[in-house]
Amino acid sequence: MNAVNPRRWQALIVLAAAQFMVIMDTSIIGVALPDMQRDLGFSQGNLQWVFNAYVIAFGGLLLLGGRLSDLFGARKVFTTGWVILIAGSVVAALANDAWVEILGRAVQGVGGALIAPASMTLLMMLFGHDSRELGRAMALYGAAAPAGGTAGVFLGGVITEYLSWPWVFIVYVPIGLATLAAVPALLPAVRGRRGSVDVLGAISVTAGIALAVYAIVQAPEQGWGSATTLLEFAGAITLLALFLLIQRTVREPLMPLGVWRTPGLATSNLAMALLGAAWIPMWYFLNLYLQQVLGYGAFPSGAALLPMTIAIMIFMIGVTARLLGRFGAKPLIVIGLLILAVGLVGLSMARPDGTFAVDVLPASLIAAVGMSLAYIPAMMSAMSGVRPEESGLASGIVNTTYQVGSALGLAVMTAIATSRGAAELRNLPALTDGFQAAFIGAGAVAAAGALLTLLLMRKPKQTAETSAQPETVQM
Repeated sequence: MNAVNPRRWQALIVLAAAQFMVIMDTSIIGVALPDMQRDLGFSQGNLQWVFNAYVIAFGGLLLLGGRLSDLFGARKVFTTGWVILIAGSVVAALANDAWVEILGRAVQGVGGALIAPASMTLLMMLFGHDSRELGRAMALYGAAAPAGGTAGVFLGGVITEYLSWPWVFIVYVPIGLATLAAVPALLPAVRGRRGSVDVLGAISVTAGIALAVYAIVQAPEQGWGSATTLLEFAGAITLLALFLLIQRTVREPLMPLGVWRTPGLATSNLAMALLGAAWIPMWYFLNLYLQQVLGYGAFPSGAALLPMTIAIMIFMIGVTARLLGRFGAKPLIVIGLLILAVGLVGLSMARPDGTFAVDVLPASLIAAVGMSLAYIPAMMSAMSGVRPEESGLASGIVNTTYQVGSALGLAVMTAIATSRGAAELRNLPALTDGFQAAFIGAGAVAAAGALLTLLLMRKPKQTAETSAQPETVQM
């Protein structure tokens, strides 16, 4: 047994901060988009790719990041990821053309795809000796993800209003350099193992995800039944089917399909995908409602989402970990998704002449509680049954499903909102109707996630090994 790392809690700060920054990168640009559109010449249709380029590269390459973490050592991959993220941030900050900006965002996503699974592997190594400590560490680490997503909107508003949009990317440079400086002293060196990299698998799954998102995004304009849309969906399905075929035939696949026999992995990943598909559209359209309907500026809009961030941090750190140890993962995932659905239904009642105190604050806090209850149990359930040598792979899978669910969910809810009037920026009732439809759609996704978890998730059979473990990790 490896010796317990005496600086593991300091190391956890570095890992949680990395997770916070990686997820924040998906949201910090939200309130800066209008300024970027004006300065870089984005068309209205292409502006969305400032967000999508990051999410697709991040979600599509997370499996590769997990594999590389297992093969080359988590600390090396973590360090490399930060170098790439810093480089992408510099490109995005200095861009004077729309496509250069998209390239910079994609490079940032590649860096994030290396950092996230390597962080999880390092966390499991640092705290795997004690499942109670692991539960507390996972609570802190888990809180960093949704908090980073929500805080990004607030920080993006502050930076955009008081500096300028390039600073939402420049901020990653000093933080990244400080993180790299802390790595040698705090993070353990991890020996990799021999093996090969499934390049064709990585290309096919990333291209398949990207094409699926692109098809959904373009469908409202091209028509859902148009030949172009159908061909794009067919191409995405073909690429994803090719990925599965490659995984069955290559000697060392990117995602060994046998890992899905791990108890709870499939249902936990389904819950994570639907959680992302409900949560990300919620904050996206809530930010638009605050700015385009209530008339908030960049900073007030970000500040209005701060209560959600605080609620998430309080519940994840102070409540969820304790409830997980007492009740297990399944009840918390089901209840959390149901509470999130209730919050989204509340937001769907927002009015064109509404107020923050009545139309936003109560429902957004309810939704934050739901997210807080569901996220960590789903993550822990997905990771709990895998073998230590597959921890990087499992982390890549669970993060991939969350990000892909987020991208697909946002694309679908945007299509729904547009069809219900969200494109009519000067017509506040129609605009609000579109946002209401998106909130209802996201609420339906959350409710479906709760029902499917209730029906499909099975508690693993008790064994001598699991019975010796504290309640914290019994899923």
